[in-house]
Amino acid sequence: MKMNSSVLSKKVRRHALAMTKKAKSSHIGAVFSMADIASVLYSDILNKDPRNPEWKERDRFILSKGHAAAGIYAVLAESGYFPVDWLKDYCGEDSKLCGHISHKGVPGVEFSTGSLGHGLSVGAGIAFGAKTDLKKFRVFVLMSDGECDEGSNWEAILFAAHHNLSNLIVILDYNKIQSLGPTEETIRLEPFAEKWKAFGWNVIEVDGHDHSQLKNSLDIDPKKVKGPTCVLAHTVKGKGVSFMENTVLWHYRSPQGEEYDDALKELEAN
Repeated sequence: MKMNSSVLSKKVRRHALAMTKKAKSSHIGAVFSMADIASVLYSDILNKDPRNPEWKERDRFILSKGHAAAGIYAVLAESGYFPVDWLKDYCGEDSKLCGHISHKGVPGVEFSTGSLGHGLSVGAGIAFGAKTDLKKFRVFVLMSDGECDEGSNWEAILFAAHHNLSNLIVILDYNKIQSLGPTEETIRLEPFAEKWKAFGWNVIEVDGHDHSQLKNSLDIDPKKVKGPTCVLAHTVKGKGVSFMENTVLWHYRSPQGEEYDDALKELEAN
């Protein structure tokens, strides 16, 4: 039975909080900023079958911001790809669920990512192959804003537009904070939407926490658009826990003690 995206996003945040606490791992802020995007994708958009993860006609999803792995693992578990109990061993010794997302032995994960700047190149290649072979599936790539500092992405952006890859949809988790500071201070991205448009992409700007806007923007029919699409999702780093929101601190910090308790209370209250 399909889970409502709002219910799923709440579960994802609670799972990720517990997972990063136990593993004493990081990137909870990055998980929280994209939790709504991932939940809408798996609840309402992706053509998939958790009982048959290798189904040839499935839509492909690649998490390019691989450090937000805990969120996708939680989505996959709640969607029926593997037991929810697996989440308890996240980032532990001999766990299948690595700190950066890995496809090895994990149903539903298409591609391992860790070093930023690779997900879109792979996604564009898959989309190009699908177009060449007249396959109908779509390719979705969820990227971070900070990884747009990487030149390999702009090569892929040019490639995708040149080949009119209408089956390729990028979702940009635009929370405007990267590892050590605001994107504006690290490498300025604005005018961001105009850059994508200038490279030949369709661009849709949305509130990345508004499920209705996400559903309307992500349900792309490749037959009705020309070229690839970028959904520029304006998000809040650490969304859902007030003291984690819009702060660099929670890119790497692990929730422990009173911070964990306070964060859980806020998530349970929402």
